[in-house]
Amino acid sequence: MTSSAPARTRILGSALQLIRQHGYEATTVDDLCRAAGVTKGAFFHHFKSKEELAVTATQFWTEVTGQLFASAPYHAYEDPLDQLIAYVDFRARLLEGRTLPECTCLLGTMAQEVFDSHPAIREACFEGISTHADHVAQMIRAAKARHAPEATWSEDSLALHTQTVIQGAFIMAKAGNDVALAADSIRHLRRYIELLFYYAKED
Repeated sequence: MTSSAPARTRILGSALQLIRQHGYEATTVDDLCRAAGVTKGAFFHHFKSKEELAVTATQFWTEVTGQLFASAPYHAYEDPLDQLIAYVDFRARLLEGRTLPECTCLLGTMAQEVFDSHPAIREACFEGISTHADHVAQMIRAAKARHAPEATWSEDSLALHTQTVIQGAFIMAKAGNDVALAADSIRHLRRYIELLFYYAKED
């Protein structure tokens, strides 16, 4: 985040970076102000509390990542199943050359940590994850209509499952201190989706 960006945007950008690296509780307002190059007065001018910042950061994260996925190369595929597989491949490629904090999802990180202590943050995280799952569900719905119209599984449930695997992959990578563990899990997700559609055709 450049120093010429508005203070509010710099604070939100710092939140995306620091919370993914250190966690919500360990990231202080002082840390955020220092990273953003703003005063505490400026912070509390834009956000009433750290919790309000976190809720707003989930929306900011969804906007930033939404732009990334909107311009991703998987949209070039005409067949929605090819598009869905390419989406999963894209998620794996996003991990290449990244550190663990860089390939960690802000929403998953905060949801794990504060699901009981900060319900407002938890709900905002789920809304963000669900928003992206809806994007994936559109591809799944089109792919199912073309390739597996008789399949009994739910498009929305499968879309949420893709996000469950990806979030779990991040946890495994952090536990094992190795980004490659996340990439392996996402590749298994690709195989699962391929098999799901293959066997639906065979029924």
